[in-house]
Order: sequence, then structure tokens, then C-alpha cells
Amino acid sequence: MADFIPIKKDYLETLKKRKEQSRVYLQYQLTGLEIARILCDEEHKSLYIKLAKNFSNEKLLILAKTIAENHQIKNKGAYFMRVLYKK
Repeated sequence: MADFIPIKKDYLETLKKRKEQSRVYLQYQLTGLEIARILCDEEHKSLYIKLAKNFSNEKLLILAKTIAENHQIKNKGAYFMRVLYKK
């Protein structure tokens, strides 16, 4: 049987606290997180960060805000991706 090293409970609490804190170091990371917030799609924030790294941040934000203002769109994240890749 493999040796098991017990993990202290306070260490696990420290990891949970670190996970909750956002670490933004570059502009495109902030832009990606902002797009995820605008579209109410926090689940796919890493996708938006990647897009912000490869596309114009200003154009992405304008597109996200335009889509967010349209209340007829149910899945704003999916619609954002569809419009983005049609252009």
C-alpha cells in the first residue's frame, strides 16, 4: 500500500482562499474576464481570455456589450461566438 501523507486542513483552506482571488496580470486577461461578466458566462472565462489575446480587445468588448443589450437573446455566449466567427 502506498504511503499517504496527510494534508493539513488549514492548507486546504488556504488553497480555497487563493482560488477565490482573481489574478490579472495582463490587459487581455482583464478584457476576457470583463467579456465573460458582460455576457453572464463566467463558466467560459478562459475562452474569452484566449479570444482577447488573439483579437482586438476593443472590438470584442463592443460586440459583447451590443449582444448583452439585446434581451431577446437567450444564450448570449453562444451568440457572441457565432457572430464573432461569422465576421
